[in-house]
Amino acid sequence: MRRLTSVILAGLVAAGTFLIPAAPASAAPVNLAPSASPSASYTSPWESVAAINDGIDPPSSNDTVNRRWGTWPNTGEQWALLTWPQAQTLTSAQVYFFDDNGGVRVPASWKLQRWTGSAYADIPGTYATATDTYNTVTFAAVSTTRLRVLMQSGQGSVGLLEVKAIGEGAPQTGGWNPPGNLVTPLNEVWQHVESTYPNLYGFRNYGWDQVMANRGSINYCVRWDSSATVTAAQRDQIHAQLARQFKKWMDVMVGHNGWPYSTVPVKVVGWAVRDRAQLQWSDNSVDVYVNDIRENAPQCAEPCGRFFNQSGNYPNCPGGASHHYDMSLWLTSGFGGGAGGDWGQRIGSEYFMSNLNADNVHILLHEMGHSFGLDDFYDWTPTGVGGFLMKAGSATQITEFDAWMFRDWWRHLRSRYGV
Repeated sequence: MRRLTSVILAGLVAAGTFLIPAAPASAAPVNLAPSASPSASYTSPWESVAAINDGIDPPSSNDTVNRRWGTWPNTGEQWALLTWPQAQTLTSAQVYFFDDNGGVRVPASWKLQRWTGSAYADIPGTYATATDTYNTVTFAAVSTTRLRVLMQSGQGSVGLLEVKAIGEGAPQTGGWNPPGNLVTPLNEVWQHVESTYPNLYGFRNYGWDQVMANRGSINYCVRWDSSATVTAAQRDQIHAQLARQFKKWMDVMVGHNGWPYSTVPVKVVGWAVRDRAQLQWSDNSVDVYVNDIRENAPQCAEPCGRFFNQSGNYPNCPGGASHHYDMSLWLTSGFGGGAGGDWGQRIGSEYFMSNLNADNVHILLHEMGHSFGLDDFYDWTPTGVGGFLMKAGSATQITEFDAWMFRDWWRHLRSRYGV
């Protein structure tokens, strides 16, 4: 569970590792789609419905780099749906169509529908079918828990690359206002951090720095340190679970003390493996690095890694800066416990694969905390607090105390970003 930052890892390396501005106090337009759950009438086995609200702006309608949602070979009426746990107030939507000029084409017609509580109702508007751009529909404000894109196929099957649901974001909840019973232990923790972290304020590769450098997103590369094979379905489950766990920490910050994002999309851009045959997919949705060994484990390309390029420039990264990764998810066969730092997180591959549907992957959550600077508590406990996630073995989810320690890091670092 040990925290390992670049400073600590330098010796080891020498010897041998969904942009959305949040609403200000008065509610402002914000993309609410990334906080919804996506579903569809049908999804081609090699495509992913999660693509429609992953926060990634497509380079073109025939995007061959990022995830896509498509219905080939199915035709006729098809739909994609965004569902929120609570009603959202929406005023417009932006839809980017998938069109490969082959089996998947823009629809002959389409419309937006909202859920009334008992049925879907059409949303009046002007519906264009342009390629290589967002098609925007503006409408009078509606409150709904579901927004559906209903399409009628034309020259082929249909598909979407991204859907943005624009509405009213939540207002900020204020500044530094921890519960009274946590003020003393939080002060103790920060005093301990200031006395034990070398170059605390000069270090510039905390998870905070990475998210802010990307203007509200994070890129990962998976180091598959195992002899097991991985199917395309397992790959997508790994990506989805990683994003869900990362979101738990980001949700702690929403609306708090000037934090500028309502969601932070996670994109897995690459996989590193010893033998390409272990990865049982042929699509090019991620970069694949084969038999580049570092620390006796497959390594994603160093020219693309922020750990190795902390200036934020990636002149030698194949594919350019869009293919860079900020952190690695290092999955090691037979590995017990975990490690985490600015470079990413390392946990057991068997442990993670057995928890792909778990609500809380607590070892991964713990190590993600380290990536944002949170310390271990092996030899002391702050006054008046019991079990919490960063005290290894005493909690299996982010507790209130963990959340306020996390926010305290932002309180002390936010000025470096001009926020």
